[in-house]
Amino acid sequence: MLLPVILAGGSGSRLWPMSRTHLPKQFLPLAGEFSMLQETVQRLSMIDHLPPLFICNEEHRFLLAEQLRQINSSYNGILLEPVGKNTAPAVALAALKAIESGEDPLLLVLAADHVIKDTLSFSQAIIDGCDLANLDKLITFGIVPTKAETGYGYIKQGEFITSNAYHVDSFVEKPCLENAEKYISDGCYLWNSGMFLFKASVYLEELERNSPQILSACKDSFSKAQKDLDFIRLDEKSFNLCPDDSIDYAVMEKTNEAVVVPMDANWSDVGSWSALWEVNDKDDNGNVTRGDVLTFDTKDCLVYSQNKLVSTVGVNDLIVVDTKDAVLVTHKDKVQDVKHIVNSLKGSGRSEYLQHREVYRPWGHHDHIAEGERYNVKKVTVKPGEKTATQIHHHRAEHWIVVSGTAKVRNGDRTFLVSENESTFIPVGAPHSFENPGVIPLEIIEVRTGSYLKENDIVRIDHDGEGY
Repeated sequence: MLLPVILAGGSGSRLWPMSRTHLPKQFLPLAGEFSMLQETVQRLSMIDHLPPLFICNEEHRFLLAEQLRQINSSYNGILLEPVGKNTAPAVALAALKAIESGEDPLLLVLAADHVIKDTLSFSQAIIDGCDLANLDKLITFGIVPTKAETGYGYIKQGEFITSNAYHVDSFVEKPCLENAEKYISDGCYLWNSGMFLFKASVYLEELERNSPQILSACKDSFSKAQKDLDFIRLDEKSFNLCPDDSIDYAVMEKTNEAVVVPMDANWSDVGSWSALWEVNDKDDNGNVTRGDVLTFDTKDCLVYSQNKLVSTVGVNDLIVVDTKDAVLVTHKDKVQDVKHIVNSLKGSGRSEYLQHREVYRPWGHHDHIAEGERYNVKKVTVKPGEKTATQIHHHRAEHWIVVSGTAKVRNGDRTFLVSENESTFIPVGAPHSFENPGVIPLEIIEVRTGSYLKENDIVRIDHDGEGY
């Protein structure tokens, strides 16, 4: 019985400006039609397994649930971490949830933000690992390296066990280039993928033996967890006492039962824009393009456009990324320095590191179109059957124009329908909300006018929906 545990946390800094704190890379379609999270779920189709268990943070909960709904994926639960504490505590919580009903499944621990092109080889490696995991071994999957890579940790293969499994000799930190080249020539080293397979009970036993403080804090937090719709909210006070540690440090480097299964599946953790260029299909000039892009005399570039024409002439080895509110241009060799731009944005209090112009909410999303000193214009989309919270504003009025669908509007003490090509005016101080009673998305153009237009001019009267 195999239970996939999909870790869907992430800060959203290495692939800025596409990836943001509120929309990290696992929720973006960076290497195909579907988001990386959705592709992680879909590549499990060749393996018999239980519905996955997901772990994410509070602010991404509705985004994760919506993306699972889009691909009709069932799940065993969504655990909400109050704060990120690395992989060892996250998997401990998943193991506690897995044994809650008296079962003891094999946990297949996967990150939601990896690219794996060869699904068949991926599936075969998992199947190979299951036999040993059922013998109480702790399996890690080592990627067969294709070059001397300094951005990954390595695993040294030890004694041969089966045709596709070895005892772990040692884990090696990210090396310098000279050492990485030695590892490749040696032939006994694999990239550390961060994917694992083991019985839930065996992982908890090893954690208790090697990192008891982590297990104690996780048990306390899980025992006080509260159910909220499809989400399991862990106790924040208990979880804050948990040490921050990875599975490698907390368990795998200390246990005598660690086994590595090589995996040659065209894998990448997509840790930078250059890594994304490497895993995507390229044209005859080595370019990766997406969106409205025109190139001339351009080679070995990645050019992404979200909503406008982007053209390049006479350039090589560049990353060009255009979003609705930011543009990044960098040489492929300098992509690791994008973090300095993100840190600068944080330090100056700008919002571009945090979220896109288009912001997702449980009921839908809204896109900031235009603004001036005394006006602000947004396009608002509400999913069928959803509504916003009832709220009032002290400094702004709002004009709502319905362009698609039908809106059920509360405006003061009146509730009425507003159809396509109709509008309504919300005066300052009037309680208001809108709901989509139909079966197609509701699209509204909202024009805010007044002396103060910031988001903190809001008083929520009820919480049947969620404001913005």
